[in-house]
Amino acid sequence: MAIEFTKYHGLGNDFILIDNRSSSHPVLTPEQAVKLCDRHFGIGADGVIFALPGENNNDYSMRIFNSDGSEPEMCGNGIRCLAAFLADLEGSHSPITYRIHTLGGVITPQLMPHGQVKVDMGIPKLLAGEIPTTLCPANEKVIDFPLEVALKSWEVTCVSMGNPHCITFVEDVASIPLEVIGPQFEHHPAFPKRINTEFIQVVDRNYLKMRVWERGAGITLACGTGACASLVAGVLTGRCDRAATVELPGGCLQIEWSEIDQHLYMSGPAERVFIGNITSKHN
Repeated sequence: MAIEFTKYHGLGNDFILIDNRSSSHPVLTPEQAVKLCDRHFGIGADGVIFALPGENNNDYSMRIFNSDGSEPEMCGNGIRCLAAFLADLEGSHSPITYRIHTLGGVITPQLMPHGQVKVDMGIPKLLAGEIPTTLCPANEKVIDFPLEVALKSWEVTCVSMGNPHCITFVEDVASIPLEVIGPQFEHHPAFPKRINTEFIQVVDRNYLKMRVWERGAGITLACGTGACASLVAGVLTGRCDRAATVELPGGCLQIEWSEIDQHLYMSGPAERVFIGNITSKHN
């Protein structure tokens, strides 16, 4: 049996999107997703996203398997791609808003003109028990807290956007040996569910540069939840304003932490790359 897929990317963070609306369970296993994400022997992607039927009066549900087969709670760039994918499936045009159930909560993306998608990412969670991390007591916030990684002490701030993030501010993001340090952060014993790690250079109070090591995917060109978490960390530590451009290797996202409702709003592109079929040999 062949399964049709569509490849999308959000600032180079790329995904295989599958129409899974006829079933509440993903049509592929995590092991099959790993094979498809392989950039030499498969399609190549940072993850596989499944568009499933909605739950609890939401329009749709989202599941995602990372390129290593693990399952994150949600994905910021991925949900923008999912919104564009759903609009293509429906033949809908902007502006249109979806309520999407994820393992990290209900997320509301809105398709805007010119290929942009604005996403209400909800309210960030800041307590150590919500991340989760053992760096502080469960009911305390982790802000500029020292963490020993790779024989160095880093000041880290932790934020959950439905998935866990550890943010540290550096003088020059380009100088960080991400492929060496990233895995050591991800698997640090202080993070029982592993961690996404963002290295942030403050260019101005409304402009941040970011590189990211994603839990389960490694180095990626962009991370939407990470950009949101990084802005929150910048505000909490007095380094940036509540609205800023976050420059990632794949391009820029516009992030705002609203003083009115305390929600994070992320705006950025989602682009279709190509459509194909997965044959029975691979599924």
